[in-house]
Amino acid sequence: MRRLILIRHAKSDWSLALDDHARPLNKRGRRSAPLIGAWLREKGYLPDEVICSDAARTRETFDRLGIEAPVTCTRMLYLAEAEDILEVLRAAEGATVALIGHNPGIGDFAGSIVVTPPAHPRFHDYPTAATLVAEFDIDRWRDADFGIARAVDFIVPRELE
Repeated sequence: MRRLILIRHAKSDWSLALDDHARPLNKRGRRSAPLIGAWLREKGYLPDEVICSDAARTRETFDRLGIEAPVTCTRMLYLAEAEDILEVLRAAEGATVALIGHNPGIGDFAGSIVVTPPAHPRFHDYPTAATLVAEFDIDRWRDADFGIARAVDFIVPRELE
């Protein structure tokens, strides 16, 4: 079995005159990311590998999760589409992998990998810092595909405030 923790970056700051890739988190995002990290620790959903978009807001989200795991930041996840995210996941090596990326790709990917979506009113719009935990009945990530994962848990930061 393989477990995936799929995290959309926390709320970013649009008030700064920076290009999209350089945007940091805003005040709400800086509050939300640690809440998601605490939830992951409380539930025992701890990754042994993290693959993160190289954008400022995704890297800051990871830093604020407070999760100890090796992290790889890659441009391949920056504004990636579902197919690109699957390609990145198939190259993963950990038994439990966290991917941190952006909408709309990450939400599309979440909806595409699970057999049955979680019964959560926010799953289909995948808001900032939304986190899906899904399990794959596979031995290697290279065997991951759409429509084969089981949704284990799903949370949004507002439920943790």
